[in-house]
Amino acid sequence: MRKYDETTRDAFAEAFERDGFLLLRDHFPRAALEAWRDAFAPLLQPHVDAAREASTSGNRGPGRYYVTLPFEGVFADPSIFCDEDIVGIVERVAGRDPVMCQLATDTPVAGSEYQDWHRDTPPLFDDAPETPSFQLAVNFPLVDVDARNGPLETTRGTHRMSRDEALAGLEAGRFAAEQVPMKVGDVMIRDVRGLHRGTPNLSGDPRPMVVIGYSRAWYFRPEVHIDVPRDVFAELPARARRLLRFNPLVEKTARTFDESYRQFAY
Repeated sequence: MRKYDETTRDAFAEAFERDGFLLLRDHFPRAALEAWRDAFAPLLQPHVDAAREASTSGNRGPGRYYVTLPFEGVFADPSIFCDEDIVGIVERVAGRDPVMCQLATDTPVAGSEYQDWHRDTPPLFDDAPETPSFQLAVNFPLVDVDARNGPLETTRGTHRMSRDEALAGLEAGRFAAEQVPMKVGDVMIRDVRGLHRGTPNLSGDPRPMVVIGYSRAWYFRPEVHIDVPRDVFAELPARARRLLRFNPLVEKTARTFDESYRQFAY
């Protein structure tokens, strides 16, 4: 069910073009995301245990874990990943008929550190950094996020320039770094080329942040995909099946995934 009319969605898309990200406050029902949080906890624990046994840090740096979510149960809810307002904004920014290409989480725990400033993808062309948006991340937390438990720190407008120009502007003070506190139910839509970083989780509890990736239909990154069980796919509405059309269909989804790829920051 939509919350915003077409005029409001147009205004959101204009703000996105300027800033490189957009916040929708109180967008998802808190109860639905609390169910996600409960289902996520046992998926994170094996990664934490494995790191402890191997005396290593997290798979995305000290105290930080990237965990792919199985596309089943609460994680396969079309009211979340096929939300009419979010998809409507995505289409305005990244073109009609996009594809959903990622369903995962980023979770800093105690011992996490500041990440280096980075982007989540390289530019399409080295000599043309100002291309239109081609890949977006939709982020929403499973716990309330404040200054203590590792909020995202980001910049405005850096999605429309080269990485070197963005870093130089940040160092010179032309761009301000701003942390993004979020409540459960808030949603952030961002161009993955915007300069950003994770911050330390100083609390004693994990801070899971979901990422759903959407991209233009022709853009493919082999390191990310969604294994979609055939029986789950068959029960989805047509619009949701269309979003998932380029992902592999499987008989049964895995409970844990290989999170070993390392080239995730650019």
